[in-house]
Amino acid sequence: MSTVLVYASKPDVRARVLAAVGRRPAADLDEIEFVEVSDAATLIDAVDHGEADLCILDAEAAPSGGMGLCRQLKNEVADCPPTLLLVARRDDRWLATWSQADAVVSHPVDPGALTDAVVGLLRERATGSAVRRPVVNTRAR
Repeated sequence: MSTVLVYASKPDVRARVLAAVGRRPAADLDEIEFVEVSDAATLIDAVDHGEADLCILDAEAAPSGGMGLCRQLKNEVADCPPTLLLVARRDDRWLATWSQADAVVSHPVDPGALTDAVVGLLRERATGSAVRRPVVNTRAR
């Protein structure tokens, strides 16, 4: 089973992510256990203790945004899991690059794009491939 942390301060954002990806997004992957997280301290603790195979972070979360948390995790956790950022604006791409995110998907969540990004990151994690990819799917709004 793969554990995916979904960090967002708004419950509706977390719910949209869970509904878009589903528990079995690809036949060749394990079932996903989602852990919903609404505060930075819980997120950092879970990642620090190796409790995640993937993190999905809402860049618009408050008071701690996903971009800053992503950069913090990438710089402070030795075996940081891949991270996917949800961004509100196309112009946020450069900030997502700064944050060292492995993938980026724009709000509103496109279920196909989000699922493709999640599946790709989980496959890379499972095979031990180096996870470093360019920003993806940032539609103009």
